[in-house]
Order: sequence, then structure tokens, then C-alpha cells
Amino acid sequence: MDAIIYKIVPRPLWVEAEAAGAFAGAPVDARDGYIHFSTASQVRETAAKHFAGEADLLLVSVDAAALGSALRWEPSRGGALFPHLYDPMPLSAVRAVEPLPLGEDGVHRFPPDLA
Repeated sequence: MDAIIYKIVPRPLWVEAEAAGAFAGAPVDARDGYIHFSTASQVRETAAKHFAGEADLLLVSVDAAALGSALRWEPSRGGALFPHLYDPMPLSAVRAVEPLPLGEDGVHRFPPDLA
């Protein structure tokens, strides 16, 4: 599975996570019982489907191996395997936090090094 996985997070939720020392998830994560992540090949579609037009977002890059056995790869959209974390995410697993700005066309602009 992918070594780095991604979480799109509204900035205020990330500020709370930094203060708490762990990310407990967004409301949708709490509702579903796990923290939703995406792979590099899935994250653009995730942004378009679940965060369309939303500003002040962050793209959090996470070391999947650092999450241990609480990370499970489960079928979702069209049977594709998505990473789901069944524990709060320790900030020690985070490799990068970058802004995920909206372009003038309303589409999120991802870092150029994201495959």
C-alpha cells in the first residue's frame, strides 16, 4: 500500500489537533467511526467530491506505516481501497502540512510534487 496517505483538513480543526497533540478527525470521521484518508491517486477526487469550493483547507501528508495496525485498507468508492484509521492520528505520523488553496476556477491547487 502507499507509504504516504493524505487527509484534507479545515484549518480550524487542524489548529485544534495541534493543541491536543493528536487529530481525532472531522465530524464525518466521528460519524463513520474512523478517520478517512486518501492515497495520492485518490485525493484530488476526494477534494472535488467532499470539499468543492471550500477554502482554508490544509493537505496533511501522513506516514502510513507510523499508524500501525489501526490503519486498515477498506473498499469504498467503486471498490477502490481507501485508508481508514480507527484511532486518533498522532501528530508524530505527519510528514507535511501544506495549504490547499482554491484556484480562480474554484478547483483546489495541489502541490506540484503530488503524483
